[in-house]
Amino acid sequence: MKTLEEVIRCEIVEQGGVLPFFRFMELALYCPKLGYYETKKDSVGRRGDYYTSVSVGDLFGQLLTFQFSRWLEELTSTDAELKIVEAGTHNGRLGADILTWLQASRRDLFEQIEYCIIEPSAMRQEWQRETLGSFEGKVRWVPDIHSLASSRITGIIFSNELLDAFPVRRIGWDAGKKKWFEWGVAADGERFTWAKIDYDDASSQPLNLPPTLLEMLPDNFATELNPVAEHWWRVAANSLHRGKLMTVDYGLAAEEFFLPSRKNGTLRAFFQHRFADDLLGNTGEQDLTAHVNFSAIQKTGEEAGLKTDFYSTQEKFLTQILAQTLKDKTPGEWTSARARQFQTLTHPEHLGRAFRVLVQSR
Repeated sequence: MKTLEEVIRCEIVEQGGVLPFFRFMELALYCPKLGYYETKKDSVGRRGDYYTSVSVGDLFGQLLTFQFSRWLEELTSTDAELKIVEAGTHNGRLGADILTWLQASRRDLFEQIEYCIIEPSAMRQEWQRETLGSFEGKVRWVPDIHSLASSRITGIIFSNELLDAFPVRRIGWDAGKKKWFEWGVAADGERFTWAKIDYDDASSQPLNLPPTLLEMLPDNFATELNPVAEHWWRVAANSLHRGKLMTVDYGLAAEEFFLPSRKNGTLRAFFQHRFADDLLGNTGEQDLTAHVNFSAIQKTGEEAGLKTDFYSTQEKFLTQILAQTLKDKTPGEWTSARARQFQTLTHPEHLGRAFRVLVQSR
């Protein structure tokens, strides 16, 4: 069996010596049986390479589910079966937190809903089935968002740290030629290296930026395009008959991508809770991620007929939910451990500001 590096090298040769970074990232993360997300069951949390809101503890899932229950209550008068659809659950921990809270606190909704997980990987499905074993019969798996497109979902479609893990196109600005190029990956001995390739759009203008901004961009200024995320959101939006479409992710508004501090883009590699210097090194052993362009995602949903209900930081979103639980007198026992979890989830220097939340509805 080939190693992941051998698979990538073969594709580089097949592509004439340079592989678009989009494909390199796709293989590094998702190559069957070899990619990072295919082999790193414990990539999240203390033993992994990065923390998520889910790895902080079960409070994140509980607060989400309290909000979900209020959204679902608005739909209970319909004849349609209610669904909660989660995409990008990794090992199923968030789904378990959500179903546990519903079963204990809103048994009526627990009995009504079907929990559906979008998961293309057979390996990750195994991890999720193990985590969700006590909810057998309540959870259904589908391989991709297109599998739901014809069913017209009534309920909630959501993701947590999914869109930032989709493969991106990394582009750069040639200040001399006044045009964009695309970054690719070549093999130089034992190492993978960056190589420039022509951007394959006749206009060479992948971004609709004002000429005054283009004049100010330094040579080799880099940024990312994420057409896969936009396509995913469009399909999800069109799949939603009534209810909410929500995502929580690292991300920025469109104009924030072009600050001087982001001349190298937002593409990052994580290894053992630290930024890795070499984005092309340690292939299959480190996570690769790029910030979500929330302006583009929001526009995509609105073009599909959705209304934007909320876009702001995780801090604001979770704080609003907690305030409502206190008003309803349903927060559960507020222990010091839960207080620490909430601080980590909402403090600007932890996860509160880095994560953005977008909620749209039909």
